[in-house]
Amino acid sequence: MSLSASAPPDEAALDTLRAQVRGTVLVPDDEGYEEARTVWNAMIDARPAVVARVAGAADVMAAVAFAREHGLELAVRGGGHNVAGTAVADGGLVVDCSPMDSVRVDPDARRAWVEPGARIHDVDVETQAHDLAVPAGFVSTTGIAGLTLGGGFGYLSRKHGLTVDSLRSVELVTADGEFVRASEDEHSELFWALRGGGGNFGVVTAFEFDLHDLASPILAGPVAYHLDDAPAVLRELTAAVDAASDEVACLVAMRQAPPAPFLPDDVHGAPVLLVVLLYAGDVADGEDALAPLRAIGDPIADAVGPKPYAVFQTAFDEASAPGARNYWKAHYLPRLSDAAIDAMCGAAADIESPETTLGMMAMGGEIACRRADATPYQHRDAEWAVNIQSRWREADEDDEHVAWARDAFDALTPHATGGVYVNFISRDERERVHDAFDAETYERLAAVKAEWDPENAFHRNQNIEPAG
Repeated sequence: MSLSASAPPDEAALDTLRAQVRGTVLVPDDEGYEEARTVWNAMIDARPAVVARVAGAADVMAAVAFAREHGLELAVRGGGHNVAGTAVADGGLVVDCSPMDSVRVDPDARRAWVEPGARIHDVDVETQAHDLAVPAGFVSTTGIAGLTLGGGFGYLSRKHGLTVDSLRSVELVTADGEFVRASEDEHSELFWALRGGGGNFGVVTAFEFDLHDLASPILAGPVAYHLDDAPAVLRELTAAVDAASDEVACLVAMRQAPPAPFLPDDVHGAPVLLVVLLYAGDVADGEDALAPLRAIGDPIADAVGPKPYAVFQTAFDEASAPGARNYWKAHYLPRLSDAAIDAMCGAAADIESPETTLGMMAMGGEIACRRADATPYQHRDAEWAVNIQSRWREADEDDEHVAWARDAFDALTPHATGGVYVNFISRDERERVHDAFDAETYERLAAVKAEWDPENAFHRNQNIEPAG
């Protein structure tokens, strides 16, 4: 399949594709095209030649075959939330899976079958109806497909592991249009690669997950501090998290205080430290488990309390809504050292945009209990995952906010592992794909890529080139 730009397919060819699919085929003059080409990150402004809004696996097979026949660059969209904007390609064909958003739960088998257009909220609502859950994410509008294929983590990961640690099988369409199922028993090497190797190996049309007990309400919420207190608070916090049970989740964010109702009016717009806590178990047990973390320092506000899990998962949706310009840099920390704390607090003090966040998540627990080679995800021994999320509105401010993120990244680099979470890589960081995997894992992924996509048709991703 040619990866070079080609002339748009003619109307007769498009009519043939329309006749082959149950979904909708859109071209630039069609109603709905502008919405279909728009992704979460407003820095991305690509104009595909064709958007195939697929309704099922057969549609995906037809769309992939059409792209191959007409020499169109392939892009695959699930939730469209990836910061690099890989879900759309100028002049190419987008396989838009967003209409495929069903979630089916078998509470007796404790399994869920999820289509690739589903968001985290879709999964949470269906599973929580049975007091079950999948460990996935912090923003409920994130697509489950991209999250999972990159490894996936969330509030429940210290208790239940990565999202891919609960994955039992996938169904997907390969580069040659073949429909296959992959699991530990079928195409096991492909299944291994799909659990952290990104969207390199095909278009997943269904995920099968194991589910875990999680009754609602859960005990969760943010504790807020003045940013000036952050160094002392973080030094105590790291020790408290180390001593906490695996049911305790901790997410840290440094930013300008949003106009949230739990914060005093006189703090809005001021730099703050938010420590977001969750206990993945009984609320009464959570009160005792979270008490040492809530007792740290002199908080401005403490909004920890019983909440429905699916509702709490939406708490940061507004802060991550589509329409803003976004640029990310990311690290893993082997530990939260004093020097790393000082570097982060110094960077946070220089934040200019009210939407920018310097955040990190406590790892460990069940994440670290799995073998390093069990999945391509390579960072199970890190204590903290850091995401430097620069976010703003005006294009003429791009240089300023990108520079801040890069400076913050550079300040943390001496204290980091050198690795990166594949889902946090921005579009100008192609070389960092190698930092997401060790050399042996990358070579193994490249061999799987060579078997299933030797011409690199699926390269609109954090790309792993085929071996040889």
